[in-house]
Amino acid sequence: MPHPLRAAALAALLLAGAVACGDSSDEGTSTAESSASSSPAPADDAAGGSAAARVEAVNETMRTTAFSAIGTSTAYDGALQNMTWNPRQGLHIRISGTIGGHMYCQDGVTYISSNLFAESLKQQGQEITVPAGLDDVYVTTKSGEGCDAYFALSPTGRFSPADDAEVNGTPARAVKVSASASATDTYYVSAEDPAYLLKLKSTRDGRTSSTTYVDFGKETTVTLPSADKTLTMDAFRARIGG
Repeated sequence: MPHPLRAAALAALLLAGAVACGDSSDEGTSTAESSASSSPAPADDAAGGSAAARVEAVNETMRTTAFSAIGTSTAYDGALQNMTWNPRQGLHIRISGTIGGHMYCQDGVTYISSNLFAESLKQQGQEITVPAGLDDVYVTTKSGEGCDAYFALSPTGRFSPADDAEVNGTPARAVKVSASASATDTYYVSAEDPAYLLKLKSTRDGRTSSTTYVDFGKETTVTLPSADKTLTMDAFRARIGG
């Protein structure tokens, strides 16, 4: 059985990771994990085309295209999250407002600033005290997935024509993923190619968030924390006595 701190930490990383939809449910599962339990998407819809095929196309485009995103979060009440994705260098999420911190991901390894990590654990019901000497340290964890997992759409998504809209003047189709009555994500994907994710709206237990994706193809440098500012989960746990 995983150590309680490790188990909570992995949930916290997922909770902190995804802009807008990265919040976990009461059971501690991520949006992606919860969505996977939903029933499969239908093969086609009345407007023509497969929801699953469109989701796959969007995920491929987003995985291989630089972009930025800005939005609120169901994970940190009142916080603003800015995401930068560079396919060659990785992912950077900057959180500001009611709490500040940074998260990075490269080659399946997640880096989360210790203060943000502690806040995430607090929301999971476990409080820790970060020693002053570790306040500028990043805790690292191997996720076992590519960094695109933090913004990928679930293949179980279904078209929701009633929610179709325009996002910044671009026609968008709505793809909805409902893990439960209190956990729903609505992804707005471009109706025509290139297949982009344009906007995401999420609901978690009454909390709502909205994120807009922009600057497709515009690369921004993502620089990971230096090696002397990182600690593995085991090393961090040993330092705080967890």
